[in-house]
Amino acid sequence: MKKITLGLIILVLTGFSNKNRVPQSRANKFKLDGKTATVHTTDKSGLKLASTGTLNFVDFAQPLETQVCVFVDPSHRFQTMVGVGGAITDASAETFAKLPKSTQQEFLKAYYDAKDGIGYTLARTNINSCDFSTESYTYVKDGDKDLKTFDIQHDRQFKIPLIKRAIATAGNKLTLYVSPWSPPAWMKDNNSLLQGGKLLPQYRQSWANYYVKFIQSYEKEGMPVWGLSVQNEPMAKQRWESCIFTAEEERDFIKQYLGPTLQQSGLAAKKLIAWDHNRDLLYHRASTILDDPGAAKYVWGIGYHWYETWTGSAMQFDNLKRVAESFPTKNLFFTEGCVENFSFNRIGDWDLGERYGRSMINDFNSGTVGWTDWNILLDEKGGPNHKGNYCFAPIIADTRDGSLHYTNAYYYIGHFSKFIRPGARRVSSSSNRDKLLVASFINPDGKLAVVVMNTSDDKLDYNLCIGGKAASTTSLPHSIATIMIN
Repeated sequence: MKKITLGLIILVLTGFSNKNRVPQSRANKFKLDGKTATVHTTDKSGLKLASTGTLNFVDFAQPLETQVCVFVDPSHRFQTMVGVGGAITDASAETFAKLPKSTQQEFLKAYYDAKDGIGYTLARTNINSCDFSTESYTYVKDGDKDLKTFDIQHDRQFKIPLIKRAIATAGNKLTLYVSPWSPPAWMKDNNSLLQGGKLLPQYRQSWANYYVKFIQSYEKEGMPVWGLSVQNEPMAKQRWESCIFTAEEERDFIKQYLGPTLQQSGLAAKKLIAWDHNRDLLYHRASTILDDPGAAKYVWGIGYHWYETWTGSAMQFDNLKRVAESFPTKNLFFTEGCVENFSFNRIGDWDLGERYGRSMINDFNSGTVGWTDWNILLDEKGGPNHKGNYCFAPIIADTRDGSLHYTNAYYYIGHFSKFIRPGARRVSSSSNRDKLLVASFINPDGKLAVVVMNTSDDKLDYNLCIGGKAASTTSLPHSIATIMIN
């Protein structure tokens, strides 16, 4: 009896109960006997998610230090993936509506078809207007504290039809979550949707009820809502829709209003995401909220963006790791990122995609379970945007001639979204050269996906090493490849 008790104590202390973070035992050993691998590559010379060969594994002893290697150990498994996708905003929906029907179908297939496209499984959309709307709007009349006039009619013209078509194209397997940029102006101390401001104390309950109304309205339209974030970029005073919450204010709003309201409304199963802002203040926000049991019990995870934290390759990924190790029962979730300062002349720039690849590999290796790009589609100006905040999207539509332009960011994202499916587990992997970045996952069907990114000008021959066997292959200059082991 003492042995059993001691064993249980050891399992608890080592985090056995947290299957999302702690690696499983080596009982999950992945056997390569008789397996082959297919390689899919995107590179600067023109390959685009192209099939570039088959690999065969042979016995492989201790590698030499002079040999370039990528090591994968599928017996150690970590977080479970929710999905990869992008935001369906007003701007995306209005741009989509301007395209010819045949181009619309091409676009939907490109993103949401798992076989012929890159198989997006995740989507975010805005509650009330955001910068990527053509105008500011809310769903209630001024002063309606009881929300009796609440109506999502605005969204029925463009946004809801696109979301429904995306869900259908994805085979009803699109995980949708929602985020507000600002409460109605009359609920705020600056009486404006724009320029930050704060939620007035007397409207905290009305604002909590607003989330519930929105979710229920969308679900009545046949669009299941998986989760929600508390506030988009709560520490940014923007010239567009924005609202400020300090860490303590967000904590208390969750604990006293939003969390209980979701529970009392039958929405306790919705995944509540805090922060929803940059990596730089991630740990401070997470610790302030999650160290409070009254708030933490309502929070599923911590969302984050990549703005203002990017200086070349230094994107503050260590802040993610600190949150993951300090709060292992909560989830990390990338909620938004895009390349700013749009120029139509730059849509062929290779560094667009490399920024995505670098971020996604490091984010996943730091414990992130889901990754959401910003707008899925923008026009030839990088909008529409009612405040001139023009940005890149993976696909740009030229509404002057109805054509689509695929940036290499689309293909870089596709190396993850197409091959790493919801329910996949990240597995241990590493490289012995800093020119090669790697992240690896085992899918629910047992297929192993290894993503290798080469950020250099060099062609690198390397060995893919798994459990005493290896396959020789080559990483092309400025490329990303997904190796699928069947």
